[in-house]
Amino acid sequence: MSNGWRWIVDGFRLFRRQPLIWILLLGALMLIGLVSTLLQPVGPLAISLLTPVFIAGLMNACLTTDRGGEPDIGHLFSAFRGHAAPLVTIGGVYLVGNIVAVGVVLMGAGNEALQVVLSRTRNEAAMAQALRDLSSGLLTGTLVFMPVLMAVWFAPLLVVFRGMTPVAAMKSSLQACWRNLLPFTLYGAAIVVLWLIASIPLMLGLVVLLPVMACSVYTAYKDLYGEVEAPAAGDSTA
Repeated sequence: MSNGWRWIVDGFRLFRRQPLIWILLLGALMLIGLVSTLLQPVGPLAISLLTPVFIAGLMNACLTTDRGGEPDIGHLFSAFRGHAAPLVTIGGVYLVGNIVAVGVVLMGAGNEALQVVLSRTRNEAAMAQALRDLSSGLLTGTLVFMPVLMAVWFAPLLVVFRGMTPVAAMKSSLQACWRNLLPFTLYGAAIVVLWLIASIPLMLGLVVLLPVMACSVYTAYKDLYGEVEAPAAGDSTA
């Protein structure tokens, strides 16, 4: 179970090798995400589909860093070369899973609960019931979404590093996450705590935490799947 915490520690060690570059990489990704929200309604849909492509690019950067090389901003876009189609397919599954989960939350909570929470004229009893309905809906939606999240967690890495098809990659990722449910539970709980701590000083701690989180996905993959054999795109050390 302690493996979950070790993934984060190893992720921090990887980040510490090239901290400025990693901050730049995550900053660029956040900027892309921010710009996408301004391009309604196409932008948010596009970024959802392309997120696994960018994640795979970050994993290429992790591999380059792990090998002693120096990643650059080009790594963020490296997975577009040769892997875009299968990674976008994974993004499509993730997008559909999000939509289904939100639908489950809304059905479980009901429109009345949302109206009560948003209403300016509400009594305590109605508010309490509405919050209970919302909590129930959120719990159900989370249970529905978790298998989707587990299926896509390692899928981009398996596509890029092992050449798997999207279906095979998502199946393998789901199995790996399920077999290591306790470490992932500790990992998730630790990330939540670290996120709260990092958010206290005007969210400045996220400048470090976000790159560490990205690196921890790579270190978790190495722990569960073994050493990465495929060369990273743009890796001059390969």
